[in-house]
Amino acid sequence: MTSSAACRESRGSNPSTSPSTTPQTPQNPPPMTNPDVEPTKGKGRRGGEVERWWALALRTVHLAAVVALGAALLGAPLGAAGPGLAVFATGIVLLAQDLRARRIALTEVAGAVVLVKLALVAWVAWSRPAADHALAVFWVLLVLSSLSSHAPKRWRHWAPRRR
Repeated sequence: MTSSAACRESRGSNPSTSPSTTPQTPQNPPPMTNPDVEPTKGKGRRGGEVERWWALALRTVHLAAVVALGAALLGAPLGAAGPGLAVFATGIVLLAQDLRARRIALTEVAGAVVLVKLALVAWVAWSRPAADHALAVFWVLLVLSSLSSHAPKRWRHWAPRRR
């Protein structure tokens, strides 16, 4: 048996680290999950190596489009509509991938934030009245994106409980 196989076996068979035996204390609260979304094993599943590389390429194009949109709003000689369309389109595809893999739900904070970000990107890129506020909205979007992506999992995936 290889050392990595032994390590996997020892992790799976150690009852002291299983979630069911972990006491729920203020320092270790139960996860806040959405009861409307079926749980998946792990963080959600991708279809394989090809899908992982596709997602990586798409996320890279999305980030490049965000940079181009910011550059346009800061005065670079290019319009905001093209980069805005690229940010919006890649954002939609990224959201669809995460929904399909059940890594996000629209009823959770993370899903709602994505919808708000998409609406604001569309408004900034294609609305003439937004021109006066576009740069401020861009910075709000950037900060919101960072906070919503890197907040603790229990905050990102919090959803109001149905009664």
